[in-house]
Amino acid sequence: MLKAKELTTYARLLVQLGVNLQPGQNLVIRASTDAAPLVRKLVEVAYESGAPHVLVDWSDDEINRIRLRMAPEETLAFVPEGKVEDFIRMIEGGAAVISILTPKPELLKDVETSRIATVTKAMGKVMKKYQELAQGGEISWTIGVVPTAEWANVVFPELGEEAALAKLWESIKLATRLDHGDPLTYWQAYANRLEERTAWLNDQQFTRLQYRGPGTELTVELPKNHRWLGGGLKNSQGVYFLPNIPTEEVFTAPVRNGVNGRVRNSKPLVYNGQVIDGFTLTFENGRVVQAEAETGNASLQALLQMDAGAAHLGEVALVPHDSVLSKLGVVFRNTLFDENASCHFALGAAYPFCIEDGVTMSKEERAGNGLNESVIHVDFMVGTAELDIDAVTVEGRVVPLFRNGNWV
Repeated sequence: MLKAKELTTYARLLVQLGVNLQPGQNLVIRASTDAAPLVRKLVEVAYESGAPHVLVDWSDDEINRIRLRMAPEETLAFVPEGKVEDFIRMIEGGAAVISILTPKPELLKDVETSRIATVTKAMGKVMKKYQELAQGGEISWTIGVVPTAEWANVVFPELGEEAALAKLWESIKLATRLDHGDPLTYWQAYANRLEERTAWLNDQQFTRLQYRGPGTELTVELPKNHRWLGGGLKNSQGVYFLPNIPTEEVFTAPVRNGVNGRVRNSKPLVYNGQVIDGFTLTFENGRVVQAEAETGNASLQALLQMDAGAAHLGEVALVPHDSVLSKLGVVFRNTLFDENASCHFALGAAYPFCIEDGVTMSKEERAGNGLNESVIHVDFMVGTAELDIDAVTVEGRVVPLFRNGNWV
């Protein structure tokens, strides 16, 4: 566990830079009961920062697991309307959202994939408004994490439970720079450097990216007037916020039907409490036409069949192999951390702000500009020390971007 001072620093990092909570702005915190000590500190910091009201949307991982295992099949698609309505009403009124993860990578390994998929689809539908507001840049949001013993035992299986949990906390401190004298200032400066990279990429307006690596030979077309982003974002009120802490990526959206070839994952993907690993995806005209995983194949197939957009890419992200997260040498089995140690893609929805004026476009206009739509957005890692990436200009000139996993 973090010391009291470190816990306060983490809470301030999430409230004051993560969502950049403004005086008079409400806050919603979504968290498991396992994260209670951090959540209480977040509430305290939020009120200190001028929040009129803080709504904590609690969940319990074990209760959710019991329901998934034992509830009648026909009830799994039910979502209490009142709870969702309160949450949506808050964010429509301008509330910021902090989500605190308490990963348990094998929590649902004994639950039928079809039952998990039913609940996921139902939640995706009722939370669609939140997805639209967050991905459309209307609200400020960020993600934090609290380690669990179950997670630590998976990441460091060679250690005893107490030692594993302590080492995982230490790894998270290093990843989030809580060991730094002033992590808020550090992350602001680091985000600025990422934004310098995106400015250069946006000036180039490359037409496509070409990936070559172990098990990977992929071409990804980029939309006209696409926008690379990285570091911080601004919501519709012009408030700067940092969605992910840590963050090492620059990202944009691909053309929905412009992905061809095959790509192999480089780190395990934990999706809905189940591990998916050793998988290759083959794309034709943007759609996954062949997919097979050595571990969690049923979960992979359910993910790809979630809706019409789930088998298409919505994000392409570049992260150097020598990033701070990668240098830690820890496979976290958690996307928040692993995606910032590795180049990655996301299956599912594209962010509207990844094309110029995308936020103000209709769904039809976004689709016409090549953006994918889905109820899911699931990142998977593909970066390795052997990955090469070339970019192609409008004139057809090939520009090396990555060699041996790093920026040229």
